[in-house]
Amino acid sequence: MENFNRKKHWEIIYENKPLETVSWYQPNPETSLYFIEQAHLPKSAKIIDIGGGDSFLVDHLLELGYTNITVLDISEAAIERAKTRLGTKATLVKWIVADVTDFDPTEQYDFWHDRAAFHFLTDQKDVDTYLKTTAKAIAQNGNMIIGTFSEQGPEKCSGIPIKQYSEESMTTLFQTDFETVSCLIVDHDTPFDTIQNFVFCHFRKK
Repeated sequence: MENFNRKKHWEIIYENKPLETVSWYQPNPETSLYFIEQAHLPKSAKIIDIGGGDSFLVDHLLELGYTNITVLDISEAAIERAKTRLGTKATLVKWIVADVTDFDPTEQYDFWHDRAAFHFLTDQKDVDTYLKTTAKAIAQNGNMIIGTFSEQGPEKCSGIPIKQYSEESMTTLFQTDFETVSCLIVDHDTPFDTIQNFVFCHFRKK
């Protein structure tokens, strides 16, 4: 997609579509919360949600008592929507408006969460940048959860192509800096009664 403006694409979506009408709408992010529970994190753990937008994961993390949460998203409109929803609780969260491929982390995180952002990186250069960023941004023995469309999932989302993954291809891709703890295949029910097949993998930084 020559001259495709990724930021503009997502700003338009978040400025025009209510949260409950997008395919990734998930009031209870149960798979993400399962992996957080499995990680046995202290409440002070540094957690970053990549492509968090106005998803509900941050609400649940605050409710569970986590105190060091960062949400990164390419769309300022998405983050503003999340802040509005959270009200005064929004001040308890660090917000970063950035494309993850331009993200230069200044701290290391204990838990990196990415549900359905990574699979939009279809250019190998962007994938390589993501690998370098995660290697830098995640603390030793830190956790990384990535959820992408599986090889049985959709080939597009929000009108643009994605890159499908399997447990094997994800493991191979991240094997230099991470060991694979476990992977799950999960069906996500969209608001318009379709099913999207995801693969979620839990990695630990070597």
